[in-house]
Amino acid sequence: MVMKGLTLRGLEVFEALARTGSVAQAAEITGLSQPSVSQQLRNLEKALGTDLVDHGRRPMRLTQAGRSFLARAEVVLAELQMAQSELTVMDLGHLTTLSIGLIDDFDNDLTPRLATLLADSLTRSKFKLITLPSLNLFAELEAQRLHMAVSAHSGEVLKGVIEYPLVQDPFILVTPKGVGNSIQDLPFLRYARDQLISRQIEAHLARQQMEFEERFEIGSHQALMAMVAQGLGWTITTPLGYMRATRFHDGMEAHPVPFGDFARTISLFTRSDWSDQVPKEVADMIRRLMRSQIVDPAVAQVPWLGGQLKVMS
Repeated sequence: MVMKGLTLRGLEVFEALARTGSVAQAAEITGLSQPSVSQQLRNLEKALGTDLVDHGRRPMRLTQAGRSFLARAEVVLAELQMAQSELTVMDLGHLTTLSIGLIDDFDNDLTPRLATLLADSLTRSKFKLITLPSLNLFAELEAQRLHMAVSAHSGEVLKGVIEYPLVQDPFILVTPKGVGNSIQDLPFLRYARDQLISRQIEAHLARQQMEFEERFEIGSHQALMAMVAQGLGWTITTPLGYMRATRFHDGMEAHPVPFGDFARTISLFTRSDWSDQVPKEVADMIRRLMRSQIVDPAVAQVPWLGGQLKVMS
């Protein structure tokens, strides 16, 4: 039996406080008033019989008991969010075919789960799911070979296309471990220029009037991360890219970009001639999966991303 006073809302408030260290920010995340956030925390601590945060410090910091409990609370919340996604899968039985394309940023986390959930609900339909670079996905959508595409927005006006924003993905600086943001003695490792992410980064650097030697241009994201981890240079990527490179994290670290904040938007795109509710429902499902599989784990590992890397409504 769950002890009296231990509630789902209390866990959500505690997780938000642990992530931000701020009652005000936790209130914004949870949609509660600041007094309600404080009350939820007091109720949770009373139920557990111990302080979870050091109330005398600003920003708030977890106690040893709080750090231990947070690990358990995050697992519980992630499982509940996943259960919600699985239980709210729409009925797609009326579709004869469904084809969807995604960028490869989600191969490690979201794509396998999404494929399973969609396949379970497509009981009598022909189903196609592919991964491609963003620019190729737009071409496939325009050629009507895809019903939907999940991609970074190119910044261009897309005629005949409806966009459902999913997540704001800020650009970040990634350096070898121990270097910090002192990058002047290391070369810039670029993404290959035919990739959309490279065009977005280069456009921002041009706006900031920043120039770096054109020595390395790498087409493979994992190869790029491996080179950073080996101390061969630094790069600009996003939290989605950084979290894909978990096996290299021991050799590198993430920092805010020191020359102007900027971000990309990941959205679900579909042709405007599809008036069905399916795109909206698929977008809602992907948002829930992104929160539990990508956003929350990333913010837990890199807390300063809180409020920058976020699911969009």
